[in-house]
Amino acid sequence: MLQIKNLHVSVENKKILQGVDLVVKSQELHVIMGPNGSGKSTLAYTLAGHPKYMVTEGLVRLGRKDILSMSPDQRSQAGLFLAFQYPVEIPGVSVQNMLRVAYENRFGKVKSVLEFRKKLQKLAEKLKVKAELLERGLNEGFSGGEKKRVEILQMAVMRPSFAVLDETDSGLDVDAIKAVAEGMNAIRKESKTGMIVITHYQRILKYLQPDAVHVMSKGKIVASGGGQLAEELEAHGYAQYV
Repeated sequence: MLQIKNLHVSVENKKILQGVDLVVKSQELHVIMGPNGSGKSTLAYTLAGHPKYMVTEGLVRLGRKDILSMSPDQRSQAGLFLAFQYPVEIPGVSVQNMLRVAYENRFGKVKSVLEFRKKLQKLAEKLKVKAELLERGLNEGFSGGEKKRVEILQMAVMRPSFAVLDETDSGLDVDAIKAVAEGMNAIRKESKTGMIVITHYQRILKYLQPDAVHVMSKGKIVASGGGQLAEELEAHGYAQYV
């Protein structure tokens, strides 16, 4: 399981997270919603190990491992994955080469580069990622939907134990949201990946069936429930929690 206990985080001496508690088990999907500035993205980047975010109290365990003592690459190798709200472009580094190197760092050197690429092409087809994107620079000139689908492909290749998806549905049309959600569901089923999905909207949840929905406000989780809670937030907003 991924266990977050009494997590306090500051950014440039400003307190953002003020005692977050959360437990996500294997294959579970937890949704975190909340107003802007409530600490949702701070939680995501803290879990990934961004140096800007200073943990002042609390613990985070991935299984029995204390990931707060690890560097970002060590956290990735331990099985943690972060999908960005705004995926970064890396010109000159093709998607397929980046994924092969990332795969080898996590699982060991591939026996055949050609076989790896064939498997990657099949997986891309399954996740509705255009084959031509695999040969292009990572996210270079990609549309918003293409960037998000390629991130889901990255997650499928890396088979993380736990994934944090920061507003993956942001800026996507209905078809792209459905495709991304289908990919997430497939990864949960096949790799038993636990997921934390950060979102403002209920629309992607129509395709995900979360195990729990949490409301974050002022750096804490202030309410938890099922899918109905997300519907209430969509209808009435966060006023009662702010």
